[in-house]
Amino acid sequence: MAKYPNVSAAAKYARDVVSGRIVAGKPVIQACQRHLDDLNKSKNKDYPYRFNKDRAEAVCRFIQLLPHTKGKWAKKPLKDRRIQLEPWQLFIHACIYGWERKKDKRRRFRVAYVEVPRKNGKSIIAAGNGLWMFAPDNEYGAEVYCGATTEKQAWEVFKPAKKMAEALPNLRRSFLIDVMAKKMERPDGSLFEPVIGDPGDGSSPHCAIVDEYHEHDGPELFDTMSTGMGARDQPLIFVITTAGYNIAGPCKDLHDDVRKILEGTTDDDEIFGIIYTIDDGDDWTDPKVLAKANPNLGVSVDRDWLISQQQRAIRNPRYANTFKTKHLNKWVSASSAFFNMEDWKRAEDTSLSLSDFKTSGCWLSLDLASKIDICSQVLLFTRKDDKGLLHFYAFSRHFLPEDTVFDPDTKNHKVYQKWVNTPWANSGGSALIATEGAEVDFNEIGEEIERFADEYEVREVPHDPWGSTQLAQELTAAGLTVVKIPQTTAHLSPGMLEIEAALKSGRFHHDGNPVLTWMMSNVVSKPDANDNHFPRKDKPDQKIDGAVALIMAVYRAHLATDTFNPFDDLDDEDLTL
Repeated sequence: MAKYPNVSAAAKYARDVVSGRIVAGKPVIQACQRHLDDLNKSKNKDYPYRFNKDRAEAVCRFIQLLPHTKGKWAKKPLKDRRIQLEPWQLFIHACIYGWERKKDKRRRFRVAYVEVPRKNGKSIIAAGNGLWMFAPDNEYGAEVYCGATTEKQAWEVFKPAKKMAEALPNLRRSFLIDVMAKKMERPDGSLFEPVIGDPGDGSSPHCAIVDEYHEHDGPELFDTMSTGMGARDQPLIFVITTAGYNIAGPCKDLHDDVRKILEGTTDDDEIFGIIYTIDDGDDWTDPKVLAKANPNLGVSVDRDWLISQQQRAIRNPRYANTFKTKHLNKWVSASSAFFNMEDWKRAEDTSLSLSDFKTSGCWLSLDLASKIDICSQVLLFTRKDDKGLLHFYAFSRHFLPEDTVFDPDTKNHKVYQKWVNTPWANSGGSALIATEGAEVDFNEIGEEIERFADEYEVREVPHDPWGSTQLAQELTAAGLTVVKIPQTTAHLSPGMLEIEAALKSGRFHHDGNPVLTWMMSNVVSKPDANDNHFPRKDKPDQKIDGAVALIMAVYRAHLATDTFNPFDDLDDEDLTL
């Protein structure tokens, strides 16, 4: 019998994925290739890491001594319900625990990010890792926490771990584990317990298991756990999650970081990541793609059941985004979002510069909302390609009072602060501009618009008339063509449909401002009997001001093509006072 059967199976999985013998998505192929490349690098004495087969094998063996605690396997006798790690799971554990630093033999990876759809055994994996870090990892006074946004979710990991310990008297005896109602303890002060919400300071985690991170509105739990690990030699934050809807949340940020690491555009040797999903361009309605996103297909994921869910989503578009997110691991916006954010992502071009459009017509659109909320300004340019097709190029600026940005009672204050600290040249400084005081100064915005119009060809200033009458009058007096856009389906649906069509056909381009991306992802709409749409949002804190400004700009710019008179559909009173 081989000395390292689990490590060998993990290595074979990596090779099979890279060679194409196992069907996998691009991020999984990249994760496997990264491991194989690092194995080759480790032969160089100057490379700081090496792979310890003994450590990797020990973890895999330990977890496979634990019993299943729910589902069809839990009904079997104890000896017949041991966990059997699949090759993909062996690969994950071998990587996380096998890689170590040459200089001190401490674990290389401090963060492990595993993104996999529902029903692929996430909670069992997390529980097994928690028990390993709690006892056999030999950390004196280890603190292991299962963190989640709700008590129910936190117990999704802790409860299986607790049941495993209760079912194994030898485990409890070997490590002197005391199983209590809401936590487990050992004589050296080690503890294992669930944590809900922001845990506060004071903890010194050896391991933090963050389950369903996509449900977290902010990074508080992750950050608190991370900063509390300073006294630990080889701590681990183990994030295991599905994809989600909140593309402005901390999970999507970590997802994006992992994608960059796997692609090789960012270096971080202390983060392990693997993401099971379908690839861009895959037909989500094809049953053949299910295996890419669901590595446990045919094991814990019933193939017939999953196909039935896919067929339901095809028949009823209302279920499409839910299916894509929960079973194909695709990040989408709101559960019933109007815009396809995959198309939006493909339209992103961070190399776009305002200075390249001085000779192109500009629609400078405004949605000023409230002086104490986000005010958005979209700069939209148009050009025709060699085939005569109209292309749109969008830039945006967003303003928010600094009192709102830094108010801890503001729902989105963490992400607002992040955007304020995100440099964005086309916005004149930051992705989100924090204005002084408690209100946005509309006069200052007006002065900036007038200065912009001195350099660029501003054809129109479409705007939401609510709250902007005075500014509209001042801009009109300055010689700008200010067009009032009533907030009705008749005036907004054409712009929404044109953006949707332009995104799909590759005629839409934007500079990637994350604030506008977030706002576009928040737009939801239900068509009326005539398939008209109106932009709405699911929740009050999901802002869409920039999206509405863009919709108005595209509406007016599209009307201004050779075959349309931009003023045909407006009465005289629709043109500002």
